[in-house]
Amino acid sequence: QVQLVESGGGLVQAGGSLSVSCAASGRTFSNYAMGWFRQAPGKEREFVAGILWTSGRTFYASSVKGRFTISRDNAQSTVYLLLNDLKPEDTAVYYCAAKRTVMAISTGYDYWGQGTQVTVSS
Repeated sequence: QVQLVESGGGLVQAGGSLSVSCAASGRTFSNYAMGWFRQAPGKEREFVAGILWTSGRTFYASSVKGRFTISRDNAQSTVYLLLNDLKPEDTAVYYCAAKRTVMAISTGYDYWGQGTQVTVSS
């Protein structure tokens, strides 16, 4: 049973930085894709960033490219998202997700975490 547990959200001022983590367990994640998504109040959940576990190749939504960095630690089975130069519009619940294929990085995820709140004040 795959489990994903996010941590590290919080309140930060605009222009600041925050890091969120996703501890993954339940299997080995070779050939998995891992993603970060977010959902703001009244909006649909959207893709933020993704990483292929084996190769480390990364993908970003245009809205966060250059500001956010996704990475993974194989030994710790943990995926990280570093959020820099935060804006009030980045306020959302951030979710970690995993899927068993590496195609179409922004869709089709099989497993989800419970989410962690990130709030950016202006």
